[in-house]
Amino acid sequence: MKPGTHPVLRHVVFRDTAAKTAFLTRSTLDSDKTIEWEDGETYPVIDVETSSASHPFYTGTARVLDTAGRVERFERRYGKQDDDARS
Repeated sequence: MKPGTHPVLRHVVFRDTAAKTAFLTRSTLDSDKTIEWEDGETYPVIDVETSSASHPFYTGTARVLDTAGRVERFERRYGKQDDDARS
């Protein structure tokens, strides 16, 4: 690699403020705030609102919302079909 063309890759702690969890990984991001990690070392910390620890897709708490009654409107318009009626 050419020196000076790529950002510096360093260890960084990402702290999820919603789930109250943190994880250590490598990133090109940097921060003025630091935190002492479990290994006794001090690392830059970046606060995030959502991570895999709190996002509904990863936690399995995702819900399908029918905001405008679309399913009911479809069933009224085209009729609800039973499994037996389709055969």
